[in-house]
Amino acid sequence: MPVTREDVLHIAELARLGVDAPRADELTKELSAILSHMEVLSQVDTATVPTTAGVAAGGTPLRPDVGVPALMSGTLASFAPKMRDGFFIVPRLATHEDSSESGA
Repeated sequence: MPVTREDVLHIAELARLGVDAPRADELTKELSAILSHMEVLSQVDTATVPTTAGVAAGGTPLRPDVGVPALMSGTLASFAPKMRDGFFIVPRLATHEDSSESGA
């Protein structure tokens, strides 16, 4: 199934991407090549290929979705010397200083 230039421009518009004319032509060729490759792969007979180990008709087993308590031995305030509105206040890094603050 070849992709048309109009398809590319329509998808770009839906995704709100700015695609110019030369790039739309490149994308049309690339997407058509990808879909051609997928068409070739879909013709491969996989009926005799065994299923992947661990994945059967029931799918991959999942662990129970249960929460565990946090491994904190103190209050949040005990982890930092200063807090404000529930946030940690930490010193500014030297690499983030404004040039006006450093006296230069």
